[in-house]
Amino acid sequence: MKFLKIFIFSFVTLTGCQNKKEAPLDPDIFYTCSMHPQIIRDKPGKCPICQMELISVNRKKVTATDEIELSNEQIMLGNIQTDTIKGGEMESQTVLPATISFNERNITTISARLPGRIEKLYFRNIGDYVSKGAAVYSLYSEELNNAQQQYVLLLQQRKELGNSVINFNQLLESARTKLVLWGMSQGEVREIERTHKTRLEITFYSNASGFITSLDILEGDYAMGGQALMKLADVSKVWVEAQVYTSLLSQLDKNGQVMVQIPELGKEVKGKIDFVNPEVNPQSRINLLRVNIPNPGNQLKPGMSAYIFLKGTNVNSISISSDAIIKNKNMSMIWLKTGINKFRSQMVTTGSDNNGITEITNGLKNGDVIVVSGAYLLNSEYMLRNGSNSMQGMPGGNMGNMKM
Repeated sequence: MKFLKIFIFSFVTLTGCQNKKEAPLDPDIFYTCSMHPQIIRDKPGKCPICQMELISVNRKKVTATDEIELSNEQIMLGNIQTDTIKGGEMESQTVLPATISFNERNITTISARLPGRIEKLYFRNIGDYVSKGAAVYSLYSEELNNAQQQYVLLLQQRKELGNSVINFNQLLESARTKLVLWGMSQGEVREIERTHKTRLEITFYSNASGFITSLDILEGDYAMGGQALMKLADVSKVWVEAQVYTSLLSQLDKNGQVMVQIPELGKEVKGKIDFVNPEVNPQSRINLLRVNIPNPGNQLKPGMSAYIFLKGTNVNSISISSDAIIKNKNMSMIWLKTGINKFRSQMVTTGSDNNGITEITNGLKNGDVIVVSGAYLLNSEYMLRNGSNSMQGMPGGNMGNMKM
């Protein structure tokens, strides 16, 4: 009897399991995540990325084209705003990374006037500031010493013999000129005339002001005539140098205003283009661009980074808000309004960008109505409904208005 009861219970259970059927899945319904529309499932569940509940989407209500239709409530909540394209002038602007450097026109080289031994250096470090008229070095020169002795001898001969037989005045003038050209001052020459004594060492003075940028001599070294001893850089004006592609030069207004921004100091300085290298690098097609700017207070230091803002010429173009453009690494697109509450994605080609306004060189025409606010939300809604990005497949079906 007990065995019979167990048999009857098992039979009823198996019969009930066989009669119970799972509800068939609706092929027109799929499930996706509102935050991650790339997630598509054929049954309910949670998003594997954010763990939110998946929402159902009816395939029959999804358009097969790149067009999407929104309700009035969706447009209001998404802040979808449009504007009509109107052509006009747009001033192009290019930003170039640059570096501050010495103005080569304001660099002075101090050289040895004649051969001799450097007895004393008054400035010994690169970066020292040398004022105009400051003593730079003292030199012992055998040639200068001989020229001084010859000058003293002529003075003595004129005193003893007078100027009747030989024109000592002319000889003395020639000897005096030689001493001055070799670096002696007028005062030092007059001192020799007064005392009839020569100077073993002659001190040489700077004829310019600036910071020492190179020092190629040491005390005790022997210098050759004409040898460069040091270089002084006047930084009251500096160069800002940048590299610019050759293709961009024709678009620049070389007589226009240039703004140089120095991030390290948080300041901007106005200037003009000073030089464009006429030689083009054949490999990179890059030119050197140089701007000359003032440096009051010597705040700008060579080596500082800077940015050059170059304004180009005004050109007739279609320009739209940069926020209206959706970009990836390969292309750019916008959303066109095609009807009441209807929108379609459109591939465009962009040009220069200036203060949040982007030039459109291809893909739009005057009279087109574009989405200027809410483009990314509109794109997300398209992905939510279609399960794919509106930029997928471009270039392709969305290039009907493109002029290739």
